[in-house]
Amino acid sequence: MLKPSLQLRIGQTLTMTPQLQQAIRLLQLPVMDLQATIQEALEGNVMLENVEEFVDVKSEEKTETGPDKTREEAVLDDAWREPKLTASAEGSYNSGLPPISQDIEDTSGQTLHEYLLWQVEIEDCTPREHVIAGAIIDAINEEGYLIDDFETIRQTLGEDFACNDEEIGTVLHLVQRFDPAGVASRNLCECLTLQLHQLDEDTPGLLAAYGITEDEELLTLIADNELSALRRRLNVSDTEVAEAVALVRSLHPKPGNAITPRSADYVVPDVYVRKVDDRWVVEVNSALLPKLRVNSNYAGALRGEGDHSILRTQLQEARWLVRSLEIRNETLLKVARSIVERQHEFLEKGEESMTPMVLRDVAEAIEMHESTVSRVTTNKYMHTPRGVIELRYFFSSHVGSVDGEERSSIAIRAMIKKMISNEDAAKPLSDNKIAKKLLEADVTVARRTIAKYREAMNIPASSLRKRRTVK
Repeated sequence: MLKPSLQLRIGQTLTMTPQLQQAIRLLQLPVMDLQATIQEALEGNVMLENVEEFVDVKSEEKTETGPDKTREEAVLDDAWREPKLTASAEGSYNSGLPPISQDIEDTSGQTLHEYLLWQVEIEDCTPREHVIAGAIIDAINEEGYLIDDFETIRQTLGEDFACNDEEIGTVLHLVQRFDPAGVASRNLCECLTLQLHQLDEDTPGLLAAYGITEDEELLTLIADNELSALRRRLNVSDTEVAEAVALVRSLHPKPGNAITPRSADYVVPDVYVRKVDDRWVVEVNSALLPKLRVNSNYAGALRGEGDHSILRTQLQEARWLVRSLEIRNETLLKVARSIVERQHEFLEKGEESMTPMVLRDVAEAIEMHESTVSRVTTNKYMHTPRGVIELRYFFSSHVGSVDGEERSSIAIRAMIKKMISNEDAAKPLSDNKIAKKLLEADVTVARRTIAKYREAMNIPASSLRKRRTVK
């Protein structure tokens, strides 16, 4: 029969303390998300303060308030005085870092629908045509195409507003004359044809271009560079085919994007790398992050007697946050320096000089775990003389070579891309020929590996890259 008993055991376990959890979470955040997190902490914790916003009021009162100036006069003078930089703010400025623009993106531009409705307002049309034009414009997508048929447009107008297909078609032709050219088209052929209507009748190759845009099969021939077959289908001369193809390729397949272009996504680098006196210098981007510290006045007030459990909790959280930010910057700086030390040839010569590197290499160099390096390099960017590059980009697999020296897969891709860009357009290089050329450069790469790299770079096969000359 089992009896209850007490046993003493000694063991080691890893406990995720709140401080450790916070440090790991801050380590993963990019600079913009970290800025929002710090701002939220400043607003919710009275024990935290921004060093750059701190002003020694007492010292200012001593220097500005003289025997002939009352305190009220000094306050009024302060209201009109130009703002001064504190010593901490001046000390935090680093002239080596490039200036960072904090401009807010202007999103006040007109949409395609608003632009078309404005053109209806200035058009000389009847109130009935104005209503029908509004229903047609509502059925146009962002790319500028009419996505609803006439029956759907009639249902949009309602049963009380009776109109036939002829009336809707008349107003549709009116809208199709609006800017941008090709708007309110129902398919690609109609879109390109409407854009050709904007050209002068004496434009070389215009008639042949009309023949191309009226047939989807002929557009496919242009996409496949089948110029000889296109010439036979159109029954025109070589010069007319060349002029017509040039006209068609100059047209915009999505006219709506010209009015409502996609907003650009801006990347804020976490690390800056620059070369000073033949030495690569790495700096953490702290320009957008406020410098935090614990409020000494509030912290000193807690040393006395009294129950201030909430303030003591905030004081502990403030100290954890300040220390976690220091650990984050130190770890990020260590990882960035290790990457630059291994990839200095890439920074100087380009992608073909990329050194193969994995997370384990950096982890061993800085004596940290691979998971820590993975967190540091996630969604982090480095500003280099070759542009803003994601830290993950520097890590690549190893590819063997004849001389035993390992090459980076990124360097192999750069070599393949360079070979294809310098190839003869009439005789493009096949994957087998690229493999032979790489072998001549002491790089052993299988044909299927070259095909995988080529597809990853969105480069078509040699049969699709071939440009046939017109005979």
